[in-house]
Amino acid sequence: MASSAKKRALPGEQLPVQDHGDEDMEGEDSEEDSDDIEDDESEEDEEIHEEVNVDFEAHTITDNEHDGIKKLLKQLFLKAHVDISSLTDLLIQQNHIGSVIKQAEGQEDSDDDENEDHVFGFISLLNLTERKDTPCAEQIKELLLNHCEKNCEQSTVEQFDKVLNDNSKPVGLLLSERFINVPAQIALPMHQQLQKELAEAQRTNKPCGKCYYYLILSKTFMEAAKKGRGGTQAKSELMFANAEEEFFYEKALLKFSYSVQEESDSQLGGRWSFDDVPMKPLRTVMLVPADRMNSIIEKFKEYLSV
Repeated sequence: MASSAKKRALPGEQLPVQDHGDEDMEGEDSEEDSDDIEDDESEEDEEIHEEVNVDFEAHTITDNEHDGIKKLLKQLFLKAHVDISSLTDLLIQQNHIGSVIKQAEGQEDSDDDENEDHVFGFISLLNLTERKDTPCAEQIKELLLNHCEKNCEQSTVEQFDKVLNDNSKPVGLLLSERFINVPAQIALPMHQQLQKELAEAQRTNKPCGKCYYYLILSKTFMEAAKKGRGGTQAKSELMFANAEEEFFYEKALLKFSYSVQEESDSQLGGRWSFDDVPMKPLRTVMLVPADRMNSIIEKFKEYLSV
């Protein structure tokens, strides 16, 4: 059973909401000229992009969040052969670490009962070394090693395989997922809290406490077809769905990306485009030494303060 929920206030953020206004039209409105109709449509377009302030709170992961966490994990793993339901169960069982993001209680605009249990994001860690005998942990290792073999030099493959199978230096799969309209500011206190919980778990000899490496699977993308001079393929910039994960990338000991274009034919994959430029969806794997986490968090703080 899950323990009683911890709750931490997080900064208020802005989320875009759609406001279609009153859809019923009075009979006399139909007699207005075309200019008036165009003006009304313009006003409606403006309303669609209206933003509201939303306060978030972080809570302990419980059984109630199973479906919400599972949905977020599906947008990360897409159609990969990973038992997402079992992975979710493991994260819930070890709820001495990790948090879910929910809308704060008592907000004026929260008159929809469904929003009360809606998970906007979560953070947790699965120690792949401790959980090496569980099917979903092995599936994740196999998935990432296979993609490493297809996209990296042999020396990198050997290094990655050695790290994943070295029981003396535990590897923790760091999972930090949220919906795309939840801003990066929310991630800083989540990561800070997770580090405190991992330190406490290590001090009290609880599962997941000791990690030598963090393994991150990040949602990334780049321009699908960028041509340089002479029609040659120009190198595109790697972009991150979760902005803070770029700082992990900078500090990574080992990193590589692979395409998930063929798996992204559903809403789970997202349809990335910026200024009508098609984007190629990727997953980027990063192996980061745990002792670099403090410098990563400091970089994140600097980024948010600008």
